[in-house]
Parts: sequence; C-alpha cells; structure tokens
Amino acid sequence: MSMDQVKRTRLRQLIIGHLLETRSSIALAGLCLLGALLMELLAPWPLKLIFDHVLMGKPLAPSWSYLGGLFQWGPLPAVAILSASVFLMVLVGGACSYAQVYLVTKSSYQLAAKLKIKLFSHLQRLSLAFHTHVPSGELVVKMASDTTAIRDLFTDWGVRALYQSSVIGGMLVVMIVVNWRLALIVLGSIPVLFIALARLNQKLRASISRQRKQEGRIASRMNEVLGAIAMVQAFGRREFEQDRFELEAARNLAEGITSARTTAAVTRVIEVICALSTAVTLLFGSWQAFKGYMTPGDLLIFVSYLKSIYKPIRDLGKSSVRVSRAAVSAGRIEEVLAIEEEPRDAPNAIAATNLTGDIVFRDVSFGYDGRHRLLDEVSFHIHPGQKVALAGASGAGKSSLIGLILRLYEPQHGSIRIDRVDVRDYQRESLRQSIGLVLQDSVLFAASVRENIAYGRPEAGLDAVEAAARHAHAHDFIMALPDGYDTIIGERGCTLSGGQRQRICLARALIKQPPILILDEPTSAVDPASASMIHDAIDTVQAGKTVLMISHQISPGSDFDQILTLRDRKICVSAPPEHRVRLTS
Repeated sequence: MSMDQVKRTRLRQLIIGHLLETRSSIALAGLCLLGALLMELLAPWPLKLIFDHVLMGKPLAPSWSYLGGLFQWGPLPAVAILSASVFLMVLVGGACSYAQVYLVTKSSYQLAAKLKIKLFSHLQRLSLAFHTHVPSGELVVKMASDTTAIRDLFTDWGVRALYQSSVIGGMLVVMIVVNWRLALIVLGSIPVLFIALARLNQKLRASISRQRKQEGRIASRMNEVLGAIAMVQAFGRREFEQDRFELEAARNLAEGITSARTTAAVTRVIEVICALSTAVTLLFGSWQAFKGYMTPGDLLIFVSYLKSIYKPIRDLGKSSVRVSRAAVSAGRIEEVLAIEEEPRDAPNAIAATNLTGDIVFRDVSFGYDGRHRLLDEVSFHIHPGQKVALAGASGAGKSSLIGLILRLYEPQHGSIRIDRVDVRDYQRESLRQSIGLVLQDSVLFAASVRENIAYGRPEAGLDAVEAAARHAHAHDFIMALPDGYDTIIGERGCTLSGGQRQRICLARALIKQPPILILDEPTSAVDPASASMIHDAIDTVQAGKTVLMISHQISPGSDFDQILTLRDRKICVSAPPEHRVRLTS
C-alpha cells in the first residue's frame, strides 16, 4: 500500500477502531434488529389464518397441523387470540426497535465526538503554511457539518439500511416459498430500481460536492466580515459586503435547487417503478387465485409483503441523499486527515531547558513553496543576553525568520542553532515554551484576563499572573476593570484598547520567564504613552534574556547591541556593538 493510500485510510481506521471499541453495544443492537425483523415477517400471518381458516373455513394444511388446537374452541376465540398476537408482535417489535435505535445513536454520537476531536487535533498539528492558505470558514464547515453528516449516516441510515435490506431479503424468501411465479415479478423490478438509483445518485453526489464547497466559501466570507465588522462599518462598506454575500448565497442556492431537483427525481422514479410492479403483481396474483393456484390468504400475505418490501426500497432511495452527503463529507474530511502534519520530533530529540539564548543562523535559505526563496543564505549570530533589532521593509521576511526560530517552518537549506544545538534536535513544544512571543496583532481569547495572561503557563497562580502584569505595566488598568483579573474580555480583546491588549500580550510572554523574548513590532499600533510603557517593561525584564525586536524604522539614540537588516533576501547589515541605536515604531 502506498503512503498516500495509508493517509487516505485514516478516517476508515478511526471508524473501524470505534466500531471495535463498541462491539458489545453493536452486537446487542444487532440482536434487537433481528427481533424487530422477525416481528415484521410474522405480522401478516395472523391475517392469513383469520382469512383462510376462520372466515372461509378452509381446513389447515398438514404443515399447520400444530395450530389445530387454536381453532377447536370455535372461530371467535381463535380470532381473539390471533388479534392479540398481532398486538403482541407490535409491542415486541417496537421494544426491539427502540433498543436498537438507542444503542446505535449513542455509538454514532460517540463516533462524531471522536472524529471532531481527531480533526481538531490534526488541524492544530498542521503547518502554519497550511493555515495561511486555507480559509478558516472551510475548516469550520468540515468540523461541524461534515462530521454531523457522517454521524447521521450511522445513526439514521446505516442500521436502517441493514434492517431494510434484511426485511427485503427475508420477505423475498417467504414470497418465493409462497408463490415463486409472483416472486419473479418483484425480483425483476428490484434491479431496475437500483440501476435508476445509482445513476441519479451519481449526479446527486457531484451536486452535493459543489454545494459543500460553496457552503465553505460562505462560512469563510461570514468569518472574514464579522471579524472585521468595525472596519466594514467605518468604511461604509456594508452594502458592498452585502452584495458579495448575496452573490455567494445565490450560487449556493442554485446548487441547492439542483440537489433538491435530483432528490425529487429519485423519489418519483422509485414510486413509478413500485406502482407498476404492484399493479402487475395484483393482476397476475388475482388471476392465479381465481384459477385456484393460490388461496386468497396467500394473495393477502403476498400483497402485504409487497407493500412492506417496496416501502424500505423507497426509504433507501430517500436515504440515498444522506448517503451522498455523507460520502462527500467523508471525502472532504479524508482530504484534511491525509495532509501531512508538522515533522515529528526526532526519536532522540532533547528538551530545550535552561537555555542561555545564543542564536546562530548559518547559510539559512527558506521559501514557502520551496522554490521562490524569501531568505537566501542568511547568516548571523546573536549572543546570550543581547538586545537586537531586526529591520527591513514589509515582506522582506522578518516574520518568516521568527517563524524559523520557533520551528513554525523548516528551512530548505542551512542550519539554525540555539545554544549550539540545531533546533531540529530539540523537542518542538519545549523549544516554543522557552521562547516568549509578542505578535504585532494582539491575539486574545474571549476569556478572563487571568486566563489570557496564564495562557503561556497554565499552571501559574494568581501571584505569578499579577507579577507578569506588573512587569508589563498592565496591573493598574486591569484592576480598574469591573471584575479585575476575572473580567471576561470580548472576542480578540475587542473590549480593550490597543495599548491594553498589547500589554496583556506582553504579560502573557513574560509569565513564561523565557530566556528568549521575541517582539514583532510591539508598539506599531499603540499610542505613545502605551509604547513608552512597553519599552520600559522590556528594559526592566531584559536582564539575562536575549531580546529580538522587529521594526520598520530605526533611529539613533538607545541601547540595541546589534541591528540586523533584511534586504534582498539577505542580512545586509549587522551593526557592531558600539553602534547603539533606538528603535521607533
């Protein structure tokens, strides 16, 4: 089996593994299904006995002689007992069906939960390059709608299809035993039904696939606009965004109508074929009963089975829509699960502990697609405890260089060493835990201030959280919030100012007490007062730490030990220690 085939079977392996874990429940559900099936097959026979041997007074056939005692007390007690048996069959069949539905539904919901957890875990392990190019709305649809479609396949259709197929098979066997000539008519119609279903479902699956992709685009559009709603309103672009969304919705509507039309065609084709087969069976069966080749009770059983056998076929046709949706959803999920995760740590990888912050780039080349280089043979050396500025124009590769230090990306050529050890020889998570990071965009979660600061060190107590906030000059404004450190901030920190958000982000980096602190233009979007506080906080905590600060502009006047300037994919300037300058944003 090829590596690609192995990746493609991850979803199937997960499903098979879950079925094996819940095999006892599934086995019990199977027994309940057999019980319900048996009651379904026995249901018409009391009617035959009443019709042939009570109403028409026909003697019992030798094969029914064991029921002779049922009729010895007269017709009325026999009818009462047979009628009670019909009620009892319904009760037993209903109880079996209820137990089977409960057990299968429980197992299906457990499968959906495992699938969502697996998908979420896998998405977190995919490279940053993947998340940069794939819209988040598309992933949300796969997490929510596609996993639900697979769950519904097992809950509603999987066992139902097995039950209905068993009903069809069991009734065909009984029909052949009762009258094989009539059974041939029914058997002849079934292949026609399934051929028609197969052709229509092929068209339906293609339409549903296009519809799912369109739903992903709609979700991405909503996520993008609602995430930037302040800018949309400030620029007066609500009508423009409304028109764009209506265009996406119209495309989705067109695919939905196509899908609905195909679904309606499936139902109508099945009904027409079933009606034609029923009419022919009734005509031929009545003629045989008139000629004495079968009893009226046999014809009654046959017609009853005929009605019962076409109902599951019609239901299978209706359920084929869900099967098509689930098949498309499974394919979309398999596509994500087949994507290779970040390279795993080497078996002999070591933990990044007690780092001093010595960083060396040696002939490092990097490009997102592996061909067009963003960095070309970049080399520099940052000594422990130095405060270094990284400058360059927008798009020069500054953030990419930081991503290489964090192992968010891997270089195509060259090596990156921290404390004289190649970063690929460190355990990835321990390396990232040893680096404090403040991004240009203040990323906060819709949680309490305390939870946001402790995000980098979840086990930290309130004292540690407050100490980090004080270092970042954030304690005073946090205490002024309605609930202090327990105040819930809005999504992405929308209830705070830009300077407040950035100082909380700085506290989140400082609480880790990292030996390496990286700041990606931390003062580019804040007011001068907040910028001054952030600079003071950095100066206060710098002792013993290697600090790397990214900026567009540099002016003389302060205490950077080195300036690294990215230009034309290379480090063009490495300022010697005697050239100390001040970073301005």
